[in-house]
Amino acid sequence: QVQLRESGGGLVQSGGSLRLSCAASGRTFSNYAMGWFRQAPGKEREIVAAISGGGGTTYYSNAVQGRFTISRDNVKNTVYMQMNSLKPEDTADYYCAAVLGTTWDLRTRAPEYWGQGTKVTVSS
Repeated sequence: QVQLRESGGGLVQSGGSLRLSCAASGRTFSNYAMGWFRQAPGKEREIVAAISGGGGTTYYSNAVQGRFTISRDNVKNTVYMQMNSLKPEDTADYYCAAVLGTTWDLRTRAPEYWGQGTKVTVSS
């Protein structure tokens, strides 16, 4: 079992930055690819970024490429997402997710574990 807890959401002005954190339980954290998803009101949940268990492979959606950076610390069992140059369209609930597999698995099938979500609001 893996439990995920996000933090770091909030209200920020357009052009600002936030860093999301996701703390994971369990002793096999490095076996899991981790990702961040988001869901805006009235829209489907979408993957934003993903990182492999060892941290060597990352994926970003076109919408955030160049603005967001995903990273992980396998000692602290935590994954981060630095979000810069935020736009109003980034407003959403952001969810951390884990899959026992690769970043491709995160992009193509439902993750095994989800966090409870953290809200990000970007004002114009």
